[in-house]
Amino acid sequence: MLDEYALEQPIIYKTLLNAVLKNTITHAYLLELNGYSKGFDFAMAFAKFLLCPNHYPNGEKCNGCHQCETIDDGNFLELKIIHPDGQWIKKEQLEELQQEFNRKALVGNQKIYIIDGADKLNTSSANSILKFLEEPVPEITAILLVDNAYQVMNTIVSRCQILSLKKENIYQKAQLDLKSKLAYYSFHEQDEIQKFLNNEDTDEKITSVVDYIYYLEKNGYQAIIYKNKPFLEIFNDKNLLYLAFQWFILYYKDVLNCLMKKNIEFFQEEKDKMEEIAAKNTLLSVSKKLEILLDLSEKIKFNVNATMLMDKLVIDLMEVKK
Repeated sequence: MLDEYALEQPIIYKTLLNAVLKNTITHAYLLELNGYSKGFDFAMAFAKFLLCPNHYPNGEKCNGCHQCETIDDGNFLELKIIHPDGQWIKKEQLEELQQEFNRKALVGNQKIYIIDGADKLNTSSANSILKFLEEPVPEITAILLVDNAYQVMNTIVSRCQILSLKKENIYQKAQLDLKSKLAYYSFHEQDEIQKFLNNEDTDEKITSVVDYIYYLEKNGYQAIIYKNKPFLEIFNDKNLLYLAFQWFILYYKDVLNCLMKKNIEFFQEEKDKMEEIAAKNTLLSVSKKLEILLDLSEKIKFNVNATMLMDKLVIDLMEVKK
């Protein structure tokens, strides 16, 4: 159970252990995964720890109890797990959760719900969960999973205790090229990762994102005329465009790393261009550009006009003072 992560995630492990021992468990946690591949497993171990009548962090003490087995089988009534339905988490999923959790617990007195991919909440579903978080019930604990807390609405983040998991070195390994790093970052299921790596169009998409940013930083408003249309021909649906914006965000985070003299995490192969962009920007301007990208990426979740969105991207980024 939770003890399995004592070495890999020592700070969070001790935080949660002490919270249970001192009876200071909060009503909502936002687990920031930071690319940690065992993030969902960690959340499940935490849930088991909370639901265990004796709060055993070690699975051997439980000795494969019926409750743990029921949780592993996905049949434990007091634990609800919500995954995105397609690309997004829908309002109906949250309404169903609220209906189920309005009923008294049948086993013990603790209920837990895990939202896997909290960045996939659209406005309707986010507002539904917000109402749940604004009126906490002592017996109910929320665990929201997201790779980066900046991808979640501020109103939700402000109502959660943020626990940032220690980042794995997977993205910094020399043997991983940019394509592989983006695959492991963008997808969590092995079949999705493999499909991405095997797709003949993947290299074209990555190149398009990198070239777009470089052109935009160099030529400014001309990107609206010369780049937006061909870019949208490649990223021609909502899901692909959202993916492109996540890569834009990663790119500017690496520009930020350049400015702060830190290691480039993803776009090491684009180091020369990235340093050229960094030289024309400041920490403040790059931070502002990241805020703009995060805000616009949220708008993609709705029926926004893609052409107008890309035009706004260019205008907003160019208005940032360098």
